[in-house]
Amino acid sequence: MRFVAQSLWMCLALGVAIGTTHPARAEDRNPASARSDGSIVKDHLRHARRARALGKWTEAHAAYKAAFEAIDTTSVTEREFAEIAGELGLSELKLRKFRDAAEHLAWSLERRKALSPAQQRAFADGLAKAVPFLATLYLSVDPPDAEVFVGGKSIGRPRRTYTLFFEPGKHMVRALAPGRGESTQTLDAQAGTERIMTFQLLRSAECRAKDAAPAVPEPASAPPPVRPQPSGPPASSWPATLRIAGIAATTATLSTGTLLMIRAASLDGDLGERRDGLNRGAPSSGSTCWQASDRPACDDLLRLQDERNLSAGVGTALLIAGGVLGAATAASFFTDFSFLGLAPPREAIHAAPVVTGREIGVMIEGLW
Repeated sequence: MRFVAQSLWMCLALGVAIGTTHPARAEDRNPASARSDGSIVKDHLRHARRARALGKWTEAHAAYKAAFEAIDTTSVTEREFAEIAGELGLSELKLRKFRDAAEHLAWSLERRKALSPAQQRAFADGLAKAVPFLATLYLSVDPPDAEVFVGGKSIGRPRRTYTLFFEPGKHMVRALAPGRGESTQTLDAQAGTERIMTFQLLRSAECRAKDAAPAVPEPASAPPPVRPQPSGPPASSWPATLRIAGIAATTATLSTGTLLMIRAASLDGDLGERRDGLNRGAPSSGSTCWQASDRPACDDLLRLQDERNLSAGVGTALLIAGGVLGAATAASFFTDFSFLGLAPPREAIHAAPVVTGREIGVMIEGLW
């Protein structure tokens, strides 16, 4: 009985011990994970910088890559994040990993505001050295939530535009969006070239059928009665035709009259010059032509005088006729021909004065 009691006490003690023991923490199982992500990143960075200073680019690349992959956005600043990505890209450039170098350098330069000017120059120079060995693809996707795959692998968080780098060769680019199907294009990448590719994923027929609302039939209504149209050309067209003809005739008449008046003025100037030259040296009592009417110069003067008078007379007549035609045409705009039964009634033409700092005029509005 004493042995049984002692055994029972040992079992109870063991049970209490097992029940009060805390579960092993992750830090206890993995000492490396017990440290914060920030300390892990700093350890990798120290190793990477020592290897870079010694020219051991393979070790530096491995350390920078480990630091980049261990980054937690809450443990490092944006500047440190961009700096690590850029240094990783430079180490990849040293190892001739041009595609990885271009991607990390471009990613770092997207956050250039967090970098120092020296870092911006160094990373931009590195990107410029990597790009000639690659093909650059500017990709746009619609809708922006479509997922993009290159070579069967997703390229990351969906967005509307991408700048991607490819090694020379054939590559398959695919875009997939829920409810919109997918689209695939082939890229023939050549070093040092740039390409633009667009994916516009349309909604699938099934989704369109689900989204389409059933058409509600409109109540049937009797069509409006069709009014009989008069045969032949409409009578309302003749006022507009006459107005167009009046404008054309007015323009031609005024232009011709103006040209003739200009010619008359030019002839009058020539006539005055020749008369002055002919009378130069003549006595003040009269004109030379009256004293020597048989001179050929006097005949030229008479011919020029006749041409001047003719041009002036015809030009004046054309200007007067053009003014009359213009006035009649302008008056037709203010006349409603509906009282004749040959044109439908229309709204009257409105005229309003317009005064500016330099001009005074009238603005006419209406249908004709």
